[in-house]
Amino acid sequence: MHGRRVVAGPPAGAARAPWISLTTDYGLADGFVAACHGVIARLAPEARVVDVTHLVPPADVRRGAAVLAQAVPHLPLGVHVAVVDPGVGTTRRGVALATPRGLLVGPDNGLLVEAAEALGGVTAAVELTDPEWLAPEVSRTFHGRDVFAPVAARLALGAPLSGVGPAVDPESLVRLPAPVLRREADGFTAEVLTVDHFGNVQLAAPADLLAPLPVRVRVRPGAGAGPDREAVHGRTFGDAGPGGLLVHADSAGLVAVAVNGGRAVDLLAVAPGDLLRVTAG
Repeated sequence: MHGRRVVAGPPAGAARAPWISLTTDYGLADGFVAACHGVIARLAPEARVVDVTHLVPPADVRRGAAVLAQAVPHLPLGVHVAVVDPGVGTTRRGVALATPRGLLVGPDNGLLVEAAEALGGVTAAVELTDPEWLAPEVSRTFHGRDVFAPVAARLALGAPLSGVGPAVDPESLVRLPAPVLRREADGFTAEVLTVDHFGNVQLAAPADLLAPLPVRVRVRPGAGAGPDREAVHGRTFGDAGPGGLLVHADSAGLVAVAVNGGRAVDLLAVAPGDLLRVTAG
């Protein structure tokens, strides 16, 4: 019989892990997200899908990696698909990673590793090369639909990781450069890691760096990019008073800078990758 090849389902009696999460930079104006949902629904109708976000800034791998790593510990055990993939169609690998608390599927461009570490570390990795696991025709520009979604669907239904392709040395996985963090006598300097929907500025600094600091602190953009600003070292937005600048431990256990009733990113005029210095006032 000739015609389009149909991807086979998982072996009978395979263990079930019917949760799949999706994190992408596809946006919501086009049909890209729906296409990925559709592929999953056709291959694994039992699976339930959690949309983490599809509003990662286009091609911003670091932002996608941070969002994914901070979300996956709170999601059900399952398969986490992430696609922020400016290298789609090039020689970059597609991979699936096993961890003690779930599987990750996506491009090998640094997007997945922090999330894997948040789930206990990579215990096995494979490259996605077996055409039987993929769409019958794979677009050069839409691996989310044609590679990552079908692989995730089969894995969610219990197909073995080893079936999708050859093993990959976890040490060979692409890792993003470590963000800047400098501990100093009177505080620290850290890279802006992310800016959230509310304009809160998250730093690549663990929250325990705040412990030695007094209630009154100062915040200054790196390299003299802006003036020192007074801030409160507090626990809640209300500690700063209306319009006040607050330095606090955020829900991910990192240092964040916020404005009570405003947007810290606008006040400080910073962006991801910039540096902020936090010191005793």
